[in-house]
Amino acid sequence: MISGKSVDQSLVEVIELADHPWYVACQFHPEFTSTPRDGHPLFSGFVNAALEHKTARNRAHAHSQE
Repeated sequence: MISGKSVDQSLVEVIELADHPWYVACQFHPEFTSTPRDGHPLFSGFVNAALEHKTARNRAHAHSQE
């Protein structure tokens, strides 16, 4: 799915896979506006999604051991 275009709408800048829990590809450089204390939302979103996935996986594993 195209989820971001350039200001003039001539270029695709961001795509996502709708059937994937977290997949984004971007053509821009979010690292230019990131700092260690204030990450770009693209990076923060990825880290948060990874933590949520790990928590859910650990819960599922714990329930399967009962």
